[in-house]
Amino acid sequence: MITTKNIAKGSFLEVKIDEGIWLYSFKESLGQPAEIKHITNRNFIQFHFAVKGDCAFLFNEGNYTFGLKEENALLLYNPERDLPIHLQTSANSAVVSILISIKKLHTLFSNEAESISFLSEENIHKKYYKDRIITPSMFIVLNQILNYNLNTSVRDLYFKGKTFELLSLYFNRSEDANVEQCPFLVDEANVSKIKQAKEIVIARMAEPPTLQEIADEVGLSLKKLKEGFKQIYGDSVFSFLLDYKLEEARKFLESGTYNVNEVGLKVGYSTASHFISAFKKKYGVTPKKYIQSS
Repeated sequence: MITTKNIAKGSFLEVKIDEGIWLYSFKESLGQPAEIKHITNRNFIQFHFAVKGDCAFLFNEGNYTFGLKEENALLLYNPERDLPIHLQTSANSAVVSILISIKKLHTLFSNEAESISFLSEENIHKKYYKDRIITPSMFIVLNQILNYNLNTSVRDLYFKGKTFELLSLYFNRSEDANVEQCPFLVDEANVSKIKQAKEIVIARMAEPPTLQEIADEVGLSLKKLKEGFKQIYGDSVFSFLLDYKLEEARKFLESGTYNVNEVGLKVGYSTASHFISAFKKKYGVTPKKYIQSS
């Protein structure tokens, strides 16, 4: 069962994967912070993945906050009390969550339960919180979940497969790079090169190098750069750059420090007309009207 909702500041996807397993994803699309609330109970273990942007979990009616940085994951489990989800996200954020009952997780790892600390007999009644970095292999699967483009007849199956893949990667204990599974990226070194390519694009957004120049600089073939970038970030290099430039432009406009022409030049547009056209296409208003409404 898949439910897609357009909420005030983004889209929220809710999928029942199996009995006792739910998948949720949220993408903020208006360039504003967002707030998500969802009721759950103490029988569920929560996995939260901050794919894009920082976020914060509020507990005890907002009296306690747990921050989660971009590209980090948080595991929450407290058998003594319910932990309703109350999440505040930064602008342009993307979060994926899995809720799975402790009973269901035990059935998945029945032969390996003792190797997972919070599933062992001595810890089963203790609360458990763990913050960790999202590995490149998990990052790929998370972006596939967020950027799916599938016929409705196969979406249930697709999300079920990706949810179990993500859980298996989360609990994978091997540190060997060659166990990272990705069609185009053989090991962590190549994933690191793709991330380096992203940083190059961001650092030189006003005068971006060509794809071949980027590929040469990071030490990848052009084919692997294109395919790998799409695999990890869910977009082509220059579509990613366009979104990044326009988001930076929006921030510059909000600062009130620069006029429209200056902002366009700062993010790499040689003419004001091209900048205005691109900005309006993304945000639905011209830069001038955006400033007036801020």
